[in-house]
Amino acid sequence: MTQRIPVNPGNVEWSGDNPAIYLRESADGPWTCLAAYFNVVYSPHGRGRVMIMLGDPARAEGYPRARNACITDNAALAEYLVRDFVSLFPSFRGQPGLGAMTRYSSGSFREAGDMATCWQHTAAASNLELTLRWRELGAPFAVEVGPEHCATGRHDMYSVFLEAGGASVLMNDQALDGRVTDRIFFGRRMSTAFIALSETWVSPAN
Repeated sequence: MTQRIPVNPGNVEWSGDNPAIYLRESADGPWTCLAAYFNVVYSPHGRGRVMIMLGDPARAEGYPRARNACITDNAALAEYLVRDFVSLFPSFRGQPGLGAMTRYSSGSFREAGDMATCWQHTAAASNLELTLRWRELGAPFAVEVGPEHCATGRHDMYSVFLEAGGASVLMNDQALDGRVTDRIFFGRRMSTAFIALSETWVSPAN
């Protein structure tokens, strides 16, 4: 067994919460909706919030021609997260909608729920409102992975996860297509809707 060390000597990239909802019509079908929210408390670009919603992941168009949009209150942070993290996540990797999504840099954010059974994040900017909603939340469990199991393939990652039995993604109060399924994640079968709390990404020391 590899000996655990109390202090990771790598460089802390960012820390915060990162809940997400991935939807598809069937367990082995393509993603119909990819949505993620970042509430970052530390990063090279400061604090900030970013909500990414790809309601048409395979279309290289932004809102309103396609349901692909990003709302943030820190544009530099959003660019950093998309470039160095989200674009490397397996579900988002190579999706035409990610590079084409319309970006709003003066968003407002609110949340609701009890984190025991349900939780909700909403982002709004201009004439657009995006909502991510989780329900049937399970018991929290802790995750600690290295680059070989991390979504980027480059980092150490620490987090607390709560899986959701159900979830919905709304754009201007209209539910997007697809449903929650499951996939193999961290060596176990997990829901494609989850809340990740106190998530910290570290670039390993050379």
